[in-house]
Amino acid sequence: MGFFSDLKDDISQAVNEMVPEEEAKAEAAEAKSESKVDSLDLDALLDNLNEAEAPAPQAPVYEEPKNTMKASNETATITAGMAIAGDVVSSGSLELLGTVQGNITINGKLNVVGTIEGDSKAAEIYAENAKITGEINSRGSVKIGQSSVIIGNIFATSAVIAGAVKGDIDVKGPVVLDTSAIVMGNIKSKSVQINNGAVIEGVCSQCYADVSPTTFFDEFKKNKNK
Repeated sequence: MGFFSDLKDDISQAVNEMVPEEEAKAEAAEAKSESKVDSLDLDALLDNLNEAEAPAPQAPVYEEPKNTMKASNETATITAGMAIAGDVVSSGSLELLGTVQGNITINGKLNVVGTIEGDSKAAEIYAENAKITGEINSRGSVKIGQSSVIIGNIFATSAVIAGAVKGDIDVKGPVVLDTSAIVMGNIKSKSVQINNGAVIEGVCSQCYADVSPTTFFDEFKKNKNK
């Protein structure tokens, strides 16, 4: 019995030694198969990418800038005791009783009783007992009341001057100079009304009038020579 027992132990040991070797071979075969599959999948993916057409580059779309400031019916007030150093921008109207050292740009009306050191732009501009050093640009009318002093050019569609202006006045419509008006500068307008007492040092030109004096006399000269 001892011989058969030893033979059984030898066979069992041999089998145990063979199992790890077989398992190693199986694992190697399986890894090789997976590597082959992965290689095939990668090749197929590269082929698909090569066949696919790249999308054409799209030109950038330009969008017009939007105007973020919309007109409103609000009226802001800068009180008499307030002084602002910097530009003022408003979508509504402005009552200025204090002082602004900077440009003013508003969509509505600008009523000035205080002091401005800078350019002013508005739909309409009224100055009463005001001191303004800078250009005045109105899309509508401009009224310079008595005791107001303006040092700068004025641009508007109509103007009534009762104060003092040192600068050119360029108005597409009528200009009225009241009895207390003092103007040191040239006036361009469609028509000019000068009340008794107004003082002007400059040239008045009705260049926006419906009738051109130069054209009239040129035509008159031609007709006379015929």
